[in-house]
Amino acid sequence: MWRRQPGRFRLVGCGVEELRRCWREREAALRKARREQQLVSKRLLRDEAPEEAEEVAAILGEAEIQQFLRLAQRGTEGKEREKALVSLRQGLQHLETQQTFIRLEGSMRTLIGLLTSNLALLQLEAARCLHELSHSEQPAVAEACLPATSYLLTYLSGHSSDFIELCLYTLGNLIVESEAVRRQLLPQGIVPALAACIQSPHVAVLEALGYALSQLLQAKEAPEKIIPRTSAGSSIMGSTLLQHMLRLLQPGPKLSPGVAVEFAWCLHYIICSQVNNALLITHGALSTLGLLLLDLAGAVQRTEDAGLELLACPVLRCLSNLLTEAAVEAVGGQIQLGDERVVAAIFILLQFFLQKQPSLLPEGLWLLNNLTANSPSFCTSLLSLDLIEPLLQLLPVSNVVSVLVLTVLCNIAEKGPAYCQRLWPGPLLPSLLDTLAFSDTEVVGQSLELLQLLFLYQPEAAQAFLQQSGLQALQRHEGEAQLQDRVHALRETALRG
Repeated sequence: MWRRQPGRFRLVGCGVEELRRCWREREAALRKARREQQLVSKRLLRDEAPEEAEEVAAILGEAEIQQFLRLAQRGTEGKEREKALVSLRQGLQHLETQQTFIRLEGSMRTLIGLLTSNLALLQLEAARCLHELSHSEQPAVAEACLPATSYLLTYLSGHSSDFIELCLYTLGNLIVESEAVRRQLLPQGIVPALAACIQSPHVAVLEALGYALSQLLQAKEAPEKIIPRTSAGSSIMGSTLLQHMLRLLQPGPKLSPGVAVEFAWCLHYIICSQVNNALLITHGALSTLGLLLLDLAGAVQRTEDAGLELLACPVLRCLSNLLTEAAVEAVGGQIQLGDERVVAAIFILLQFFLQKQPSLLPEGLWLLNNLTANSPSFCTSLLSLDLIEPLLQLLPVSNVVSVLVLTVLCNIAEKGPAYCQRLWPGPLLPSLLDTLAFSDTEVVGQSLELLQLLFLYQPEAAQAFLQQSGLQALQRHEGEAQLQDRVHALRETALRG
């Protein structure tokens, strides 16, 4: 996931301003470190008749493949031709058949000929055969479909939503194979073709489009060759895709969860590329995502649907990463939806994750960290809503969660005496004494930093720390090279207090 560098500065003798400066530098580096990509994958779209689903598809040899292709091409009846392609498609579910198929001379040419025939049912079955090949775990099999890509792109402007959906998933599978595949698709006009699909009224088409687009955006060359605006205009920034993506993410009765999930991930990959996040912010991405966050918090209170986390994850990541951009301040800063509403929504989602999907807790805490880092008003909201104790209750979940919780608390304490006065007294000090017993160096180090800030601004906390055997808690870490400077600095601060 994310990685935070251990402390490299010595706190002994540091003044308050020096301590704050060091903390801000380290925290800024930490915030920018979390720009995660999602691993690429392939999807298989199968719509089998009940009788087909019950059959066990057989592995086909060369003779059988040739026979089915010949029947599909020259059969006397439409049903016979269609059945031959169905049998071929079922056989292509096996890797052995796929490998045999691409070795056969003329097999792909024949299949493309059937794809371009004037019989709709044959076209559909030929496209399904290509789809099976595109899903292959062997790159050579999928790459053998390259001669068909121009036709698949052409059919995206057709009238059959089922056919368009199938073509989109097939293209999405092919996109991930190699840069060579994408080099062919880009000049063929894949970006304008995808942009043309985004106004489709069909939810299934939009979901398939989001999948294909997300595959394209995850390409390693996307930040240089696919996302930036180009003179030719065949890029994401040079198309209308961005505006329509944000439209499809706006909460309301027309919001489709499946479509929103796909395009939220697309937006995440665009933000991670850091090509032009200022443009996204000026187009209203922060407010759209903020409203969607509030909508998600309301939804988890109304339903037990565990699928909501599928959308929450990319939305939280998008917001977290956008908040690290300098352009945020240029448009007035933060999400502009009311600090307390946003903070409350995050905590609703954190409670939901704790019960349903604890692995997503870091996503919500990362957003909370980025909100509180430079915003006294968000820190005030946390204190006003009495959310410090619920935050502390997350400490035992995992070391990753503990570090993020402590980082958020450091953001608050760093704001000065007025904020530390509201952190003290309360459950904070006992919780920190517990975290000093952790074996994880990063958790202990973050605890030491929070205690240092608290003691500097609230000397009474240092006295209580000494009374509660705090020095003994520090002794166990004195021999650890990564922590000894901070342990020594904290000991001196506590004794002075």
